[in-house]
Amino acid sequence: MDSAIPPDAIDDESRDTLTGLAGIASASDWLDRNGAKGFVHAMLLGLHRFRSVNLAYGQSAGDIALVELAQRIRIFADEEIGGDTLVARVGGGDFLVASAGKVSRERWQWLAEALARRVSRVLPLRGEELQLAPRIALLRGQPGEGGPALLDRLDQALTTLQQQPARRLQWADGSHLARGRSAARLEADMIGAMARDEIGIVFQPQYAVAGGDIVGVEALARWDHPQLGRIGAETLFALAERGDHVAQVSRHIAGRAMWQAVEWKPVIPLSLNITAEDLGDDRLVEDCRLLLGQTGYPPSSLTVEVTEHALIADFERSAAALEQLARLGVRIALDDFGAGYANFRTLKALPVNTLKLDASLVRDIDRDPRDRAILRAIVAMARALGQKVVVEGIERESQLQVLAAEGCDAFQGFLRSGPIPADQIAALSR
Repeated sequence: MDSAIPPDAIDDESRDTLTGLAGIASASDWLDRNGAKGFVHAMLLGLHRFRSVNLAYGQSAGDIALVELAQRIRIFADEEIGGDTLVARVGGGDFLVASAGKVSRERWQWLAEALARRVSRVLPLRGEELQLAPRIALLRGQPGEGGPALLDRLDQALTTLQQQPARRLQWADGSHLARGRSAARLEADMIGAMARDEIGIVFQPQYAVAGGDIVGVEALARWDHPQLGRIGAETLFALAERGDHVAQVSRHIAGRAMWQAVEWKPVIPLSLNITAEDLGDDRLVEDCRLLLGQTGYPPSSLTVEVTEHALIADFERSAAALEQLARLGVRIALDDFGAGYANFRTLKALPVNTLKLDASLVRDIDRDPRDRAILRAIVAMARALGQKVVVEGIERESQLQVLAAEGCDAFQGFLRSGPIPADQIAALSR
């Protein structure tokens, strides 16, 4: 099959002015062109009763919520689906995700489940906590089926779904949800995969802005399911959450990553992501202490990365857990900074050592003076607080030149390397 039309090829004038995503016209055109080449999978996400948000908080607050949710959906698509993927806002609180890559019907359904999980996380809005209930219609387009026809089928299915409050997903062909592995079967697959050590780890290298040496790695879980294919971290944790296995999966990933990292000589600093469920688990700190003792990995070389989304559910409890981790000598990074609502209270209340700037914040720093000014202000704030600045998503040499000029510490991104296996990290450190 010919390569898909890349989302980056969408004209800026066709983008949604609020979120920066593709608009409905360009989405329809993308579906037309890619559908003519073969199968496309698509899902239409609707925010159930989003109008009530505008009524309760005002349209400006509703717009803030839409921008945040657009970021969540875009990041999810990048992390969990990968290339040949389109993300668009097609009207109001409706978002389209489409892929021209090879994907089974069953996997597309589980991706939709995982996306619903991410979108439904608590969202801070004007001093309150908002939690939206997304509904998702799914389809597999027929060869040659045009964009308008695909969007119409999705819209009809979503309209039907929103009249059934007990359901969250529906296929637009009118069939039931994909048969095959039930949630219980997938849960058993996941537990078995951990027992057989089949959930692998890849590492995203982090490089010094000055000099280019490798200065750290971020551990990322990957599960190559024999039938469903590659399952990323968000989908994996969506499955784990269904069976109350989040802590077990987190411990498995952390342990495997640390056992691999301790073999690298010299030691390379390791970053692990922790979830809201982890922060709410009373065993988090003790589990971390035990893993450090068992593996012999130095606490000062370990960083736990936490997003503000993970903190929202219970900020005080999360802050206390992070303080205890810091007392072990573990470092704390605030992840995806700039993609959410991190504020001075967050930075003051937490023992944050590092700010990790989201890729969306720096995408145009080499092209837009306003974006560069925002970066400069964040770096100045971080310096005043004694924090390092790590930047995600660097893809162009011109972006790296701006990071150097503004005094950022480290970066990660496809300019130098995507996620790679442990043996390649070891080679980089020699």
